[in-house]
Amino acid sequence: MLLEQAPKPVLAVSVHPQNPIPLAPSPAKFLTPRTPKFATSTLFPPSKQPSSDSNSIEVHLQLVIKLNERRVYVYRNQQLQTSYPIAVGREGWETPVGQYQVIQMISNPTWEHPLTGEIIPPGPDNPLGSRWIGFWTDGTNYIGFHGTPNTETVGQAASHGCIRMFNQDVLVLFDKVKIGTPVIVEP
Repeated sequence: MLLEQAPKPVLAVSVHPQNPIPLAPSPAKFLTPRTPKFATSTLFPPSKQPSSDSNSIEVHLQLVIKLNERRVYVYRNQQLQTSYPIAVGREGWETPVGQYQVIQMISNPTWEHPLTGEIIPPGPDNPLGSRWIGFWTDGTNYIGFHGTPNTETVGQAASHGCIRMFNQDVLVLFDKVKIGTPVIVEP
């Protein structure tokens, strides 16, 4: 009897047109064969415990998104290193303000449209560009940094909550950050 009540696993790639995703202020959803399952230790990195390992998180690197300026600032040891122009969430799909950390990094991501369920494979027409740096999830959808084929939207409030960047900028940012890098989103 208990086995019958246990929830069945749901595959992220299951799309049922008769059960559309509800219209709510949530970010774009993307899929990849390596998308981690929710509530596992691999989704959220351990809390701030620096390691002496050379591959550990650089605890002094920090990303600060200033939504009203439409820029992301990269700080190392509290010193500004560089900044990049960005697009932010449009009305009804606002990028959430708060303190987060990088939870996913994916090269050549696949994207699923949040309303239609259409799957867009990696390539020049993929709305995520060639890199994905996720920093927020509600357990279903994700928000993160990504490239875009729609470069005219950078500097605008145009996304489903994500931080759109020029592809060349997100490539550089991807090489700077690690899982666990702090991400602060300010109004």
